[in-house]
Amino acid sequence: MAPSDLFHDVSFSRVPSAAAAAADDSPEAIAGGTAVFGEDGAPSLSLVCPGAARAKHTLEIDLSDAQIFKLGPTECLCVNGESVAKDEEKSYSRAIKIVLRTEAESKAFYLAFQRWKHGVISGKAGEPLENGVIIASKSKFDTKIEASSAKMYFHYYGQLLHQQNMLQDFVRTGTYYAAVMENRSDFEGRVVVDVGAGSGILSLFAAQAGARHVYAIEASEMAEHAQRLISGNPSLGQRITVIKGKVEEVELPEKADILISEPMGTLLVNERMLETYVIARDRFLGPDGKMFPTTGRIHMAPFSDEYLYVEMANKALFWQQHNFFGVDLTPLHGSAFQGYFSQPVVDAFDPRLLISPSTYHMLDFTRMKEEDLYEIDIPLNFVASVGTRVHGLACWFDVLFNGSTVQRWLTTAPDSPTTHWYQLRCILSQPLYVMAGQEITGQLHLVAHSAQSYTIYLTMSAKMWGEGAEQGGILQTSTAKLELKEPYYRLSQPQSYVVQDQQEQQLPSLQPQGSGQQMQDGLSPSITIEPDQDSAAFN
Repeated sequence: MAPSDLFHDVSFSRVPSAAAAAADDSPEAIAGGTAVFGEDGAPSLSLVCPGAARAKHTLEIDLSDAQIFKLGPTECLCVNGESVAKDEEKSYSRAIKIVLRTEAESKAFYLAFQRWKHGVISGKAGEPLENGVIIASKSKFDTKIEASSAKMYFHYYGQLLHQQNMLQDFVRTGTYYAAVMENRSDFEGRVVVDVGAGSGILSLFAAQAGARHVYAIEASEMAEHAQRLISGNPSLGQRITVIKGKVEEVELPEKADILISEPMGTLLVNERMLETYVIARDRFLGPDGKMFPTTGRIHMAPFSDEYLYVEMANKALFWQQHNFFGVDLTPLHGSAFQGYFSQPVVDAFDPRLLISPSTYHMLDFTRMKEEDLYEIDIPLNFVASVGTRVHGLACWFDVLFNGSTVQRWLTTAPDSPTTHWYQLRCILSQPLYVMAGQEITGQLHLVAHSAQSYTIYLTMSAKMWGEGAEQGGILQTSTAKLELKEPYYRLSQPQSYVVQDQQEQQLPSLQPQGSGQQMQDGLSPSITIEPDQDSAAFN
């Protein structure tokens, strides 16, 4: 059971209902009292008068039907259905005015109220339900995400070893640090909300940049680790409040001037954290507030990689055995073959394997709706630079921190220092054959599902080439259905590629298509990141 929260030197007074006023049961305001949340582990608030002689006026408030309203910097109003004075026979619905000593204590009181109220919907504290405790009505997160997936997700991110993996990605962590510190004017004196705070590192960066206060929201058990880390840095931690709970459910005492988060997954959208980031924007961000990151882009280009294709196809050879301990396995070969090709490949590949300039799909986190992420349709159109077999579509992403002073990009491009996201490739079980100059069209269709990921539907077609091409007919088409949640992590595989001379001559000059904005090492033209010895660990 969670420990109780105590607030000392609290003043409170009851505002009686009409019935209570008629009964002349309106005690005077109490000063110097104590407010206790969660006494005996119950979701309740106790307002205790100073001195044992007046203990009979202690108020016990059940938080199941209570609400709190801010009246001023240090004042709030607590309203609930039952406000019972100990040893009294009569009880009425009342509003209780509560005054804290400082604005900081008032904020902490408000957050404690929400934290202890969370999870209570009806009945008395401790009333058993099917799972043994009173549960909250389902939030938006709970209605769209499977409970088993959420449990595994929060368990994964509640472990320090996984947080360490992300922190040691120096491209990721260093870019976030640079984006914050280079844009101090966006943080100084501002209220910041860290969405999915994890270890709390971004909250500490925001405090270093001069944030007035940071609310670090984290739903997993990592919240306890974040609290210890932040408490261990008291000069910064005194301006950071860690809140354990889901973004969709917690309440904050004030609007934010800036949101900061690391919501990116594989292919940018995996784990569906971007939806939570957008929900946080709608719930917490004030007018003209900023978001770090601000926008994201999914980049795509067709690739040719005979080594990878053969490697994937050979995995199914096991099922071509006619006499496996007297059993013919071949009836399952076709299903096994398709199963291996339903796995997106996550690895770092040589950019010379790309056979066309990349294009991208933009996601504007400041404007998009949460529902825009449920299904994503991306039309594909490329022109082959070489004659070769097209084995599929290569994908990566970047995000922009659109600060007032500096615009900083974080990229996972194959020609930039490798990150823990690597890149992703969708392989066609039936490759396409193209000639140099031939047009490749198609569609990348992403459909979100309740396991916090996406099903990928890929269609790629080679259009007529040469004489008669102006008629626009389709020469050949290949399709694939892949599960983003079940990738093939090919991180330890040898990267020995033989690239044709023609590819070596043409491909290094490729630049991304789209807005016309050119990239240097995945960053904006004025920004470069020099790889150091540490980043070599991720190559």
